[in-house]
Amino acid sequence: MRNKRIYMAGVGGMLGEAFWKEFGPDNELKCTDIDVNAPWLSFLDFRDFEAYARDVETFAPDYLFHIGAHTSLEYCEENPDDAYLTNTLAVEHAVHIANRLDIPLLYISTAGIFDGQKDTYDDWDWPNPLGHYARSKWMGERFVAENIRRHLVCRAGWMMGGGRAKDKKFINKLMTQIEAGARVLHVVDDKLGTPTYTHDFARNVMLLLEQEYWGIYNMVCQGVTGRLEVAQELVRLLGREGEIEIVPVSSDYFAREYFAARPASERLLTRKLDLRGLNVMRDWRVCLKEYLRDYYGVAR
Repeated sequence: MRNKRIYMAGVGGMLGEAFWKEFGPDNELKCTDIDVNAPWLSFLDFRDFEAYARDVETFAPDYLFHIGAHTSLEYCEENPDDAYLTNTLAVEHAVHIANRLDIPLLYISTAGIFDGQKDTYDDWDWPNPLGHYARSKWMGERFVAENIRRHLVCRAGWMMGGGRAKDKKFINKLMTQIEAGARVLHVVDDKLGTPTYTHDFARNVMLLLEQEYWGIYNMVCQGVTGRLEVAQELVRLLGREGEIEIVPVSSDYFAREYFAARPASERLLTRKLDLRGLNVMRDWRVCLKEYLRDYYGVAR
């Protein structure tokens, strides 16, 4: 994809950073967020429909990427109105704007929309969200799929990317503990899922856009796994197996801090990408090694 004008809304986080890096060299980007934490960002609150529409229309893009969302399950449970304003109604704004300009829309969904009653979920399994975060994302996904012809909905798993500055997820939480001197890590052994490297995700989005294969896609790294195995691989890649003990615990151990309902399994299958022959998502172990090398300086 070259010489395109792309408006990216809500790209101040870990995924947005990867989109900026992957799409930026060959395209003209307008990148916005409510948190202007990088020089390539400008301010926009996409919950403000008039401001959102005016900014996009002024830029006159070929594509609209709606990336941002409240991703803290606990925040969404405690602030459901803001969750739906941000994760659902703002997505409706994006749909209306894209339809007005007759341009394709990219929306990012999540593996969290499933209830975890099955071990794995492919692209055609029907979601059953457990809480306000998952429900707000699922309603955004539905509105996109039902109201704009040229749409791309990509469901991510356990995101990793962005490094110390932007990663608020599992890998950086572990790295923060380790870098602070922790010698014991308590890790849940009852949560299953599929990691998603932000750069692979952005590259696969680009491939689908180039081919104009619209629709809904599961887009996660290869290799289903669990929190415990990811932590063990992280410690191995750091060369700290003999120094750091990983203690398996149930989710109840973190119930006070992480009280929102989470599915036991968020394992996605990339069946649709595979059938189309358009899957460039690598094994999660390969991506974790690259992530640690590129963002944390881990040479092993």
